[in-house]
Parts: sequence; structure tokens; C-alpha cells
Amino acid sequence: MHIHPALQTPYDVQRELAARARARRLELNITQAELAERSGVSLGSLRRFETTGEVSLRAFLELAFILGELKEFSALFRPLRTVSLFEEPPRPRQRSRKKANARKIL
Repeated sequence: MHIHPALQTPYDVQRELAARARARRLELNITQAELAERSGVSLGSLRRFETTGEVSLRAFLELAFILGELKEFSALFRPLRTVSLFEEPPRPRQRSRKKANARKIL
């Protein structure tokens, strides 16, 4: 079942990713045992991932690498600010010392 991305919960995303990974594995005609061996992820962890969507991030990235999808992760958590070709780039902030208040002599 496909849910609109704006309505998905983390649980929905993990289940969908597990289903996609399983589908990709089958498209590539790789058995669970082969994928586990090639990725270094235990067969039990791979089976749990494909049925529940639960796996460590490291194992997930190893599986994505073997399935040819690791490059997609480089787009995550990029800076939100877009840069215009017509604007000057912001200048880096220069740190300066705070000036001490001059004391008046009476």
C-alpha cells in the first residue's frame, strides 16, 4: 500500500524501504543468503529487515551498497538554503573581541 509521503510515519517509511529492498534483491536474482554474505549483514538481520523493516543503520547502508542504491543517501540532510547566481554569497562572519567599556575617571 502506497501512502502519500506527507502522511507517512517513520514506521511506514521503514516498511516501504524494506519492501523496496526485497523487490530489488529479487530483481537482481540474489538470494537472502547471497545478499547477507556479500553485504556482511547476518542472514537473521536481513530476514528481520525484510519482514519488519528493522535493521541497524550500518546494515541498511551495507545492503543499499550491494543493491546499488547507496548514492541516494548523499542527498539526505543537505543545507536548506538555496543559492542564487545573481546574489553575492554571504561573507563569513569574522570573530572579534568584545570591547571593554571605558571607565570614566572622576
